[in-house]
Amino acid sequence: MYSAYRKIFRAPGALGFSSAGFFARLPIAMAPIGIVAMLSQTSGEYWLAGAVSATFALTNALLSPQISRLVDRKGQTAVLLPTTVVSVIAFAALIFAANRDWPAWTFFLSALFAATMPSMPAMLRARWTEIFRGRPELNTAFAFESAADELVYIAGASLSVGLAVSLFPEAGMVASTGFLALGTSAFLVQRGTEPKVRVVKEGIRQGSAIWLRPVQIITLALIFVGSTFATAEVSAVAITKELGRPDTASLVIGVYATGSFIVGLILGALNPKMALQRQLLIALTVLALTALPLLVASSSVALLAAAVFFSGIAISPVFITAFGLIERRVPEAMLTEGVTWVMTGVGIGMAFGAFLSGWVVDTFGPSNGFWVSVFASAAAWVTVAVAQNTLAGERASSPELAPTS
Repeated sequence: MYSAYRKIFRAPGALGFSSAGFFARLPIAMAPIGIVAMLSQTSGEYWLAGAVSATFALTNALLSPQISRLVDRKGQTAVLLPTTVVSVIAFAALIFAANRDWPAWTFFLSALFAATMPSMPAMLRARWTEIFRGRPELNTAFAFESAADELVYIAGASLSVGLAVSLFPEAGMVASTGFLALGTSAFLVQRGTEPKVRVVKEGIRQGSAIWLRPVQIITLALIFVGSTFATAEVSAVAITKELGRPDTASLVIGVYATGSFIVGLILGALNPKMALQRQLLIALTVLALTALPLLVASSSVALLAAAVFFSGIAISPVFITAFGLIERRVPEAMLTEGVTWVMTGVGIGMAFGAFLSGWVVDTFGPSNGFWVSVFASAAAWVTVAVAQNTLAGERASSPELAPTS
């Protein structure tokens, strides 16, 4: 397994941009929970902290595809530099406003501007694609990125909350902002691996990637998949609290991501030859089947942790094959935007999943929250199953393109 990953990092510049990108994307996990940890302590109002965090997360979900579309047209450096500067300044303003107890509207305004934070996972996958387009190593690279995403979510949220609680309320957000600024800077100075811009010839209009059927199908499927993430978190917190062990919630959530992390690394090393749309359907089948034991796993923390571990093993395979399909079915000039739309789908799913599972827990009890995972994973399976022929098609037709240096 080690040799497969060693091979992709032999490519010139791969280790450098991947390392920088890992730190640059930590704010994806650190910022939303960091805002809650910071404002809940400085203002004492959880509703305000949650509202500001939701404002940032939802605005970022809407802006990210548009920023990535500009990246496809103008290049990573030209777009990421100004958007990151705006985001860093806005985060700094939010931290200062919280520290100085400024009016609540300043929190929301800062969160809106901070949402210009670009989608670093999409930028990383675009660079890997530029290096390994059409080669089997690309699947291994995507597997590594999916595993890295899991690691970010395991470590990022815990780090953000831990700093805010152990040091001072703004500590998590200070660290998150620092990672964004320094990580993105280190990423952008590595121009040798930056994807070339493929310019649409004059007189030909280029639409958005979201109008392509494969992007719509995969984004919809991952909205359902994303909802299973939030359901696992909400239900784990509710069940462990009911069991009188609220301190074990973070452990259970960490186990969920750990299973996905391990299987993702193994799948990337094996690099199966089966058609990607079939691999995605199989991964979603596993996701749906492993959701069922969650319904009877609320009697003990150990049983819950075991069921959650197995329910997470299909997450990375879903991501790996989904992004692989995007790379193969979306025109090269729309790749970054296409990947970002799929990630936006995950974010939307997490938002809806958190709301719906919270309502189910409040209405029917903690043990029933996982029904959202069962229905969501089944819906994702149906979405991909009925679209197998579409996903098996050729790369979507694109406007005539001319690469630029």
